[in-house]
Amino acid sequence: MTEPLKHECGIAMVRLLKPLEYYHQKYGSWQYGLNKLYLLMEKQHNRGQEGAGLAVVKLASPPGNEFIFRERATGSSAISEIFGNVYKNYEKVPEELLNDPIYASQHLPFAGELFIGHLRYSTTGKDGLSYVHPFLRRNNWRSRSIALAGNFNMTNVDELFQDLVAEGQHPRFYADTFVLLETLGHALDREVQYQFDKYGKDTGIKGEELNNLIEQNLDIHFMLNKASQKWDGGFVVSGVIGCGDGFVYRDPWGIRPAFYYKDDEILVVASERPVIQTAMNLDVDQIKELEPGQAIIVKKDGTVYFSQIQEKKPELAPCSFERIYFSRGSDADIYEERKKLGELLLPPILKAIDNDIQHTVFSFIPNTAEVAFFGMADAFNKHMNQVKLRKIMEKGPEISTEDLNRILSMRVRTEKVVIKDIKLRTFIAQDKSRNDLAAHVYDVTYNSLRPYEDNLVVIDDSIVRGTTLKQSIIKMLDRLHPKKIVVVSSSPQIRYPDCYGIDMSRMSEFAAFRAAMELLEERGMQHVIDEVYQKSIAQRDKPKEEIVNYVKGIYAPFTDEEISAKMAQMLTPPGTQAEVELVFQTIEDLHKACPDNHGDWYFSGDYPTPGGNRMVNTAFINYVEGIDKRSYN
Repeated sequence: MTEPLKHECGIAMVRLLKPLEYYHQKYGSWQYGLNKLYLLMEKQHNRGQEGAGLAVVKLASPPGNEFIFRERATGSSAISEIFGNVYKNYEKVPEELLNDPIYASQHLPFAGELFIGHLRYSTTGKDGLSYVHPFLRRNNWRSRSIALAGNFNMTNVDELFQDLVAEGQHPRFYADTFVLLETLGHALDREVQYQFDKYGKDTGIKGEELNNLIEQNLDIHFMLNKASQKWDGGFVVSGVIGCGDGFVYRDPWGIRPAFYYKDDEILVVASERPVIQTAMNLDVDQIKELEPGQAIIVKKDGTVYFSQIQEKKPELAPCSFERIYFSRGSDADIYEERKKLGELLLPPILKAIDNDIQHTVFSFIPNTAEVAFFGMADAFNKHMNQVKLRKIMEKGPEISTEDLNRILSMRVRTEKVVIKDIKLRTFIAQDKSRNDLAAHVYDVTYNSLRPYEDNLVVIDDSIVRGTTLKQSIIKMLDRLHPKKIVVVSSSPQIRYPDCYGIDMSRMSEFAAFRAAMELLEERGMQHVIDEVYQKSIAQRDKPKEEIVNYVKGIYAPFTDEEISAKMAQMLTPPGTQAEVELVFQTIEDLHKACPDNHGDWYFSGDYPTPGGNRMVNTAFINYVEGIDKRSYN
């Protein structure tokens, strides 16, 4: 992707199911859990470059000692920083004590059995350490203390906030992270009180015995169910309670992903499957996916069970952008799906180059489109083989050696035309010089095509704003003097904002939307804009369940090809000599390539939750009224 999105966060959980002495004896270190958490987080670094944090619970911390530890940091090197700070605690510990797992479990910070980690990519624009997960709600009761980390965005923060106020609370912050923490914390408080009343009244049981009964009988299902009944959004929420219980809970639409592995030694949960494979050295079929609406729960005694917190929605909507761009391409299924996305683009590309493969060079925008490029190249090679076969059969058995050699020499020409100079991006800071410098983040391989003779096809995984295409990519490609430049997107046109954990919320950010608006203006159809605006305004105060996505009306008068042509016109820099055409994946072919991930609201406007429709209408109203702010906060 030429313009990396600030996309969703990543989570990791590790629960050691045996005492620290076991890991010290078998693996040579009681720090086995910490080390696995580090691997899980580092392997998901692609999901968070604005901050990171971890929390650790000690299962047998005596009174007078901390039982839940937390470390957080901001910046792209946050993972190294937080683990560096953790390990600094051990620098002055004598070696014989440091190598004693019993001493460590009793006296050393972060020497626990239950871990959660988080990688942050802000979707709200709010930054600073106070916004870095895990969030911690402390209490002298272990069972009332909770640390929370998640990959989520809620569309109805206002509603959840008011519910807390109605309960008599005074929330200190207006943000979904804080609201979720207090909502869960309130449900936890109620559950603890219920258990306290159940075992403490009229029994004479008190002190540690009562505390143990409360912790043993905490109903995590009740807590999660009670807290999440009104949650509207995509989420994977992980939490640890000070008494040693832990959970990871996935939204009932299946929007955000979560995977897990368990054996008799360890429970591991993460946002992506291959990171667990790598960290634990496992085969792909050993990793399972958490079901929508389901939580995996681990109790203090190591019992692990699954609980259906909210009913799985009939229309599941796992995010298709996970497959196209966000998740690591090292996942076995995602790798094949990205290749398929490239392969399915064969027909429209052939049309764009007028079937002239011999005078076309194929390439890709590095680096996330490389796998789709392999699929595209495979499709063209198969197509070329069919062309060769047909030509040979047309010549018949009397074909000459010269003709046979000429036909067999026909090939698909693939080159690495575009090069990304990652080092340059760090220098782009000042607004006045940003555009000029941005034009040089990419470079081209000179003499990689025949000037004024060859077409150039370059594939990218998606086109969002189109800014880098206009300011950099097309200008540089034109230096090679291609006859025609065809920019191919392995995803469909991105037309609608996201509200489930990706920082993509303003209508003005989408080149497809700007193209549709220009077409409406050019064709004297401003009434369409007015009608969509008035319909959106009319339903602004309705309950979110009654709101309709009227923004679809902006695109309705035009074909996909008309919008693509207008986008190409808008994104072609002045002075470009080559003809420029944009080719997009269809939504139908997207679903063929990614059959299990039906969440396509970015492209179709079909939001899986009611809050999505409210958010897109708000985004359009903000655009028309000139309000430059996110539509979900």
